[in-house]
Amino acid sequence: METFEYQDRKICKWQIGASTFLADPASGCRLMNWFLSMADGSIRDVLYWPEHPETEIIGDIYGGNPILFPFAGRCNVDGENGFWIDLENEKRIMPQHGFARHSDFEILESREDRFTAKLLPNPISEDAYPYDYEFTVTYIFEELGLKVELQLTNHEPFPIPWAPGHHFYFNIPWHSGLQRNDYTLHLPAKRALRHLPDGKLEPEKLDKKKQIYSLGDPKLLNRIHLYLQSNECKVNPAGGEEPIYIRILEDLPLNNARTIVTWAPDEHSPYYCVEPWMGPPNSPAHRNGLQFVNPGQSSTFTVEVSIA
Repeated sequence: METFEYQDRKICKWQIGASTFLADPASGCRLMNWFLSMADGSIRDVLYWPEHPETEIIGDIYGGNPILFPFAGRCNVDGENGFWIDLENEKRIMPQHGFARHSDFEILESREDRFTAKLLPNPISEDAYPYDYEFTVTYIFEELGLKVELQLTNHEPFPIPWAPGHHFYFNIPWHSGLQRNDYTLHLPAKRALRHLPDGKLEPEKLDKKKQIYSLGDPKLLNRIHLYLQSNECKVNPAGGEEPIYIRILEDLPLNNARTIVTWAPDEHSPYYCVEPWMGPPNSPAHRNGLQFVNPGQSSTFTVEVSIA
């Protein structure tokens, strides 16, 4: 691992074979970029990161992999976004996707192929999630992929809830001359939902036999997929070569609430997000996918992204 200045911030670099990983562990524990040095001398970005971000606030930049904790997606109370009801039945703030992506982290361990960092409490996190806990993120880098483990340890004398997730921004298209509709997503899900502005989750009709979608299909944008029949989905050009695999590393069968969200702001963005979550958005309200960590215990949510 080495450090250097980039975009007015100190970032860390890990190089494993042909893969290079760039991260700012102290700012949101943000993995920024993963790129491959190809045999012909070219560079392939697997994860997207903008060359000229529109903001200096790393938590607001579209790229890399923002960490979604303690809850993925929007929380909503009586039609009002940005709030949740805590264990004491008190209404509390909860930013969209939680607060980890805007929080500082402390590096606990850094090695040649991995690092672990711990979230540092701040006034927003203490108001939104008023518990005694430790939240850590561990990245393990490999030549053709990565694993990332989210771990919550509960120091309270009572169970505490969480439903975290990831927000991978994939560089798509990654071949010159191709467009988004030249790529497919293999996603074996039995159910689909839409998160409406008022916080309700609306079922969307889904052909349960259909498992391969075009990334150019506008119906995929901002769609929530659950009841996954496999712990793996993949993105690849229509010809089937060079897939990107996204895996939820749990024993099968998966919990029915495990979720894959597909999102992009519009059809012209240079990235496409495929997001593995513990459960659907607004989990504190409907409890689907919400997990409680018992006193003195730890819970993990681990995913893998690879090109092999």
